[in-house]
Amino acid sequence: MESQQFKTKFNGKDLIIEFGKMAGLASGAVTVQYGDTVILATAVISDEVREGIDFFPLLVDYEERFYAAGKISGSRFIKREGRPSEKAILTCRLIDRPIRPLFPKNFRNDVQIVITILAYDGENEPDILGLIGASCALMMTDAPFEGPIGAVKIGLKNDKFLINPTKSELIESDLELVIAGTKDKVMMIEAQSKEISEDKMFEAIKLAQEKIQSVIELQEKIKKDYQKRHQNNEVASDAKKEKEIYEEIKKYLGNQLHGVVKETDKEKRSNMISDFEMKVLENFEGNYKQIDLKNTFDKLLKKEVRDAILIDSHRPDGRAMDKIRPINIEVGLLPRIHGSGLFSRGQTQALSIVTLGGPGEEQMIETMTEEGEKRYMHHYNFPPFSTGEVKPMRSTSRREIGHGYLAEKAILPMLPSKEEFPYTIRVVSEILASNGSSSMAATCGCTLALMDAGIPIKKPVAGIAMGLVTSDDNKEFKILTDIQGLEDFGGDMDFKVAGTRDGITAMQMDTKIHGLSFEIIEQALEGAQKARMEILDKIKKIIPEPRTELSKYAPRIEIVKIDPEKIGDLIGPGGKTINKIIEDCGGKEIISIDIEEDGIVSVCSTDSIAAQKAVDMIKGTTKEVEIGEKYTGTVKTIQKNRNTGVEIGAIVQITPKIDGMVHISQFSDRRIDKVSDVVKVGDKIPVVVVEVDKERGRIALSHKAAKKA
Repeated sequence: MESQQFKTKFNGKDLIIEFGKMAGLASGAVTVQYGDTVILATAVISDEVREGIDFFPLLVDYEERFYAAGKISGSRFIKREGRPSEKAILTCRLIDRPIRPLFPKNFRNDVQIVITILAYDGENEPDILGLIGASCALMMTDAPFEGPIGAVKIGLKNDKFLINPTKSELIESDLELVIAGTKDKVMMIEAQSKEISEDKMFEAIKLAQEKIQSVIELQEKIKKDYQKRHQNNEVASDAKKEKEIYEEIKKYLGNQLHGVVKETDKEKRSNMISDFEMKVLENFEGNYKQIDLKNTFDKLLKKEVRDAILIDSHRPDGRAMDKIRPINIEVGLLPRIHGSGLFSRGQTQALSIVTLGGPGEEQMIETMTEEGEKRYMHHYNFPPFSTGEVKPMRSTSRREIGHGYLAEKAILPMLPSKEEFPYTIRVVSEILASNGSSSMAATCGCTLALMDAGIPIKKPVAGIAMGLVTSDDNKEFKILTDIQGLEDFGGDMDFKVAGTRDGITAMQMDTKIHGLSFEIIEQALEGAQKARMEILDKIKKIIPEPRTELSKYAPRIEIVKIDPEKIGDLIGPGGKTINKIIEDCGGKEIISIDIEEDGIVSVCSTDSIAAQKAVDMIKGTTKEVEIGEKYTGTVKTIQKNRNTGVEIGAIVQITPKIDGMVHISQFSDRRIDKVSDVVKVGDKIPVVVVEVDKERGRIALSHKAAKKA
């Protein structure tokens, strides 16, 4: 195919989409360029329906390549790219979320989207280009994708919005908002911010929707001029079969499910649902596949849930639309660990645990786009027992990484600076029970644990998940506060908002329908703000502020500021000096010492005596000697006149790196004939500095002055 190139202005820069040049055997493939950042987006659709599944098999991969940034991996042993970085996994989720709802719910053909970063200019981030490229690649296939979608990133600096801010601009931005949407609806929201008000956030969302129009128009032009799309025949026949099963089971069940969704006791309701499902399977066994029967039963159950909410204003547990489930909070419930918080909301429960470490325990980051250290980490675990299921526990899932990061960025703006609190902070949230919005429970639990640990966070952070049920014609809708599992299962939206009393710090929105109107978004933000205030009130009653002291089991950090030019003296040849200090103070099991380029030395230890000893040794090793200072030094040698051999003084080591000379006249007020009559090599004696000759590198000491002092 002859290559074709299309351009549009996107915030004053050319956005260039080209197809027909690369990856010709993929179902659809485009390159997208913005600045000097270039990505390749490919989409491949399987020819056959995958049998025996009850979900749309969409797989998104985001491939970072070190060559794109002109880098070679820093690992000495592995130079090729390995498993995806956390950022790559989060970007996969970012691309998946707005695309998935735009496929028919019954579509069962495998779809794989691969975004490969070909060039990265260090300023224009490739994540937005990946979203745009994925949409455009799908538009070139025969898949029933109801796009296109556009995407944009919004920043905020000095109360002015930034459109597609560069990496350097984002460093100083109070907001990083990513919006993906169709021509008239918002499909996905992802945000982290520094206490942005609901009104300002809503304004940013409306601006973003306006800015994606040029990208959507460009894709529509590509579709109109170069794309011939058709509906997959397998999908049409599957839809016909599913409708037939649906009508039969609906007739069989009649109105029996009405009472099920109005049963407020979850255990009873779950048992009733299981009983009805079993009856359906037994009655239609042999007529249809079990997976098709299960899928159809789920659809009928969803409809009952939706109708109960939309028509009867009845939620599964009987709550009002804006009511939060009962909340229970505990802190300090585990011994020896540095801080803990247990947050329970209804049947969702998160146990968050804080561990503090020294600066040397920061996480090293090396990806295609990032290099550096990370001092705060939030890890989220979702074991199968949290939902009463039996599943193998394998490596961390994409969902766990995504939920952990959402809570992490919600808390991040409220952490003290490294200068104020030099510790490395790790929080682990164990989800012990899950019936809706465990990520927001983890956010609340994280706040509790940090405050229990005595970490001086600026303000508590809480979060809530909002839900939505819409009518078939989208003319009516109801917003639900604090959605639980069955409402998430049957609803249309999962809108998570976290923040303080003064504004939003993180936000994430997914939808199962073809996007949200501004009216829905505005009402969801208002409802989330109200609920957040209620949760913060409950947190304040249990722990109004961070504890004034760290746990006695947490390490203590002592900070020493040295002249950067003395760093080499402190380290010593091959690390000899610093290792000797660590060894003399109890070894690496007891103490760690970290040295920054600016001369900040951090001594971390659970033993206060060992820490103070190390501090004294560091100061002694790096301190500039001044006249009048007193030391206890060690006699290293007896100094003799080269010509006569007469003893004229002694060389005394006053710090590990500094020696001085005590002249024979400075040992006593009375005359002595030989220095060796007064001191021997190895003796420890008090001395006072009486002269410093920096040009010649000589220091004169006095023993007799020290004895008088």
